[in-house]
Amino acid sequence: MTEIEFHVNVADKLHYSCRLLRKVLRSGAKAVVTAETELLAQLDQLLWHFSATEFVPHCLSNAPAQTMAVTPVLLAAQLDGCLADSVLINLGQRVPGNFERFERFIEVASDLPDDLDSARARWKHYKGRGYSLKRHELQTPAGAA
Repeated sequence: MTEIEFHVNVADKLHYSCRLLRKVLRSGAKAVVTAETELLAQLDQLLWHFSATEFVPHCLSNAPAQTMAVTPVLLAAQLDGCLADSVLINLGQRVPGNFERFERFIEVASDLPDDLDSARARWKHYKGRGYSLKRHELQTPAGAA
């Protein structure tokens, strides 16, 4: 059964996702990131400039098949055709179709009220279907407003 984690109260989902992807790659795993198309485009741009010393190889799901086959991070609005041997990361507002094909699934939710409400709805969806869920609550830095 798919292992589902929620990373909540993330101040900046895009930068957090870059760090998370770097960690996934260091472990030797591949990753698929899903979200709305606009958010994936922003993540695509940020990944090109995120770190001067560590590039996170990635491509969009409309890349040529040969490129997708050798690229460890795939950015995909839809999961059709995505390899299930990867870690799935959801930055979007909806339950991704076919998420259950993945062994490990990470939901990332910001600290914004709408995003947290959406994450709560997804939590209830997965819990209602019998999935075991883990919650990783990010702490706000001391003195932050």
